Amino acid sequence: MGKIQLYTAKLSPPGRSVELTAKALGLDLEVHPINLIAGDHLKPDFVKMNPQHTIPLLVDDDGTIIYDSHAIIIYLVTKYGKDDALYPQDIVTRAKINSALHFDSGVLFARLRFYVEPILYYGSTETPQDKIDYLYKAYQLLNDTLVDDYVVGNKLTLADLSCIASIASIHAIFPIDKTKYPKLAGWVERLEKLPYYKATNQEGSDILAAMYHDRLAQNRAAKK
Repeated sequence: MGKIQLYTAKLSPPGRSVELTAKALGLDLEVHPINLIAGDHLKPDFVKMNPQHTIPLLVDDDGTIIYDSHAIIIYLVTKYGKDDALYPQDIVTRAKINSALHFDSGVLFARLRFYVEPILYYGSTETPQDKIDYLYKAYQLLNDTLVDDYVVGNKLTLADLSCIASIASIHAIFPIDKTKYPKLAGWVERLEKLPYYKATNQEGSDILAAMYHDRLAQNRAAKK
C-alpha cells in the first residue's frame, strides 16, 4: 500500500489545514511541493488531475483524487479517523463545523486571497484600505463566534484546523490586537500549543508574510 499523496505549498493556508488534519490523525503524507509563483499548478500533468488547477490536491493510495481543502479534511477524517472526535456524528455539532468550514472558505481565506493575490501574482503596488478593513472585520466575526474554547465547543475539531490556517496567515501580516479581539487571540494561543503547530502551520504563515512583504517592495521599486 502506497502513501497518501498531497500536492500543496507551504504558503497555502488551505494546504496547511490538510497537513494539520493529517497530523491530528497521525497520518503520514507524501508531500509534493507545488510552486504557485512558477505556475506548477498550471502544468498539463497537474491540470489533468485537477481541472480547476487549485491546491491542495490529495491522491489517496487507491488512486482517489480529491481537491478543495474542506472536502479533503472531511474525507481524511471519515476514512482514517480512529474516532469521530474531529468531526462528530452528532448532527447539530456537525452542522456547526460545516458552517465554520464555509466561513473559512467564504470569508477568512477569501478575504486574505483577494488582498494578497494581486501583490503576489500581478505586480500590484496597492494595499487597499477597504480590503484591510474586511480582514479586521473577519477577526471581529470570528472573535464574536468564539463562545467556547474552540470554534465549536470545548474540543478541537476540523473547524479549528481549517480556520487557524487562514487566521495565522492573516495574523502574520496584520497582527491580532489582543485588546480588541481577546477571544480570538486566546484561541490562537491554544492552537499554537499543538505539538505539530509550528512546523505545520506557523512556518508556512511566516513564509507567506515574508513573500508578501518582499513582493510588495519589489513591485513598488519596479514602478519607480
